Order: sequence, then structure tokens, then C-alpha cells
Amino acid sequence: MLRALIFDVDGTLAETEDLHRQAFNAAFGRLGLPWHWAPPVYADLLRVMGGKERLAHYIETCHPGEAGALLARLPEIHGLKTELYGDLVESGALGLRPGIARLVAEARAAGVKLAVATTTSRPNVDRLLAVNFPPGDAPFDVIASGDEAPRKKPASDIFDLAIRRLDVAPAEAVAFEDSAAGIRSALDAGLPVLATRSAYTESHRLDGAFSAISDLGEPGRPHRQIAGVAWPGGVVTLAALRAWHAARG
Repeated sequence: MLRALIFDVDGTLAETEDLHRQAFNAAFGRLGLPWHWAPPVYADLLRVMGGKERLAHYIETCHPGEAGALLARLPEIHGLKTELYGDLVESGALGLRPGIARLVAEARAAGVKLAVATTTSRPNVDRLLAVNFPPGDAPFDVIASGDEAPRKKPASDIFDLAIRRLDVAPAEAVAFEDSAAGIRSALDAGLPVLATRSAYTESHRLDGAFSAISDLGEPGRPHRQIAGVAWPGGVVTLAALRAWHAARG
């Protein structure tokens, strides 16, 4: 039986990555740091999972002579970036990706558990959900985020944590991811993975996902099929997921 759906956040629930990039650049400017992450630079940095880890990697790689002093400022830089990102989200600059709200509503109505498993920080998740779901009506039973797991994706830690909190077996759930590291993380936790291609993961291989598509699709606005399982009408529904899960055995 399909008992749970587990979603990544950045690039999966919403196309958040460019807002993260903008928030980093705004934080750099406010703190007097002469850095600017253009989209191609940020796309490359996204291979490092986790905002703090990404920033540390950039400092150590691009500013090794100043690494000690700059790493000491990492909490300040990242803290301001998180605040600025939240302001961007709350300004209405970010909505959910196609099909997310619909599939979440279908799962809730059917009593299927919902979870988030992400390397982003909890404040980022909370603000995204607060903007896109009615006040006091957050749909997710479990949120596993950021610093709760000792190792970031592609390690399986964050998905392992979500599974434990949901109290389901990996075979009873489906993970939704957009990146190669996220897919690896979910697979190593024993989860089947449905991959949706996001703007910043166009170059990522989606190997291992049982289905790879552009997005979940909406009635009248079907998604683009990339590989693996195809979905009726180009729309991923709970009924279709249950049928695939039952056939999988």
C-alpha cells in the first residue's frame, strides 16, 4: 500500500533556487563582500548540498587566503541570507510548481501521509509553506530539514529521518526529487523516486528515478515526459501513483 509521499523542497516543491541566489547576492552586498553569484556560477555551486556548506565551499575554493576569517563570518552571512530569502518568499515572488498543490490535496483527502525531506533550513521551509497554504493548515505531517541530519544529500540521512518520523516502510512511500544528489539520497534510503526536472538541474542526470518528467502536470497543462514511467494525460495523480505502486508489488 502507498502510505506516504516525501518531497524535496528546492526545485521540487518550488523553483526556489534563483531566489536563494538573489538572497545570497543581497547578503553579500549588505555585508560589503565584493561577490556576485551569476546563474551559471550558482548552478555549479548547487552540486554542494546545503546553503552553509555551499558558502563554505565557495570560500575555501575561491578565497583560500582569507578562508579563516571568512569562515568565521559564515553564520552572519548565512543568517542574513536566510532572512532576505524569507522576505523574497513573503513578497509573493514564489509559488509552487505545477501539480504540487493538487497532488498534496489529493493525498490529504485520501489519508496518505506527507513529508518534506530537505537540506534547506527550517525557516526557509516554514516561510514557503506559509505563503502557499492557508494559515494554520500546513499539509505536511513531517518536516525533516537542514541541520537535523548529520550528513547532507547525497547521504540518505534526511530521508531516513523522514521515514522514521512517518513510521512507514521505505517501500510504502514515494520520494519526489529534482537533483542527482537528491535521487541518490532517496534511493539509498530505500525509496522509489519520481524526478521532476527543475530550472537549475537541467544538466543533472536523473538516473535511478522510476520516472523523470518536467513537472507533475495539471489537467489541460500536461508535463513533458523525459524517461521511465509515463503518466496518463501527462499528469501525476494519486490514483496513477497508487496504480504504479500496486503493479510494482
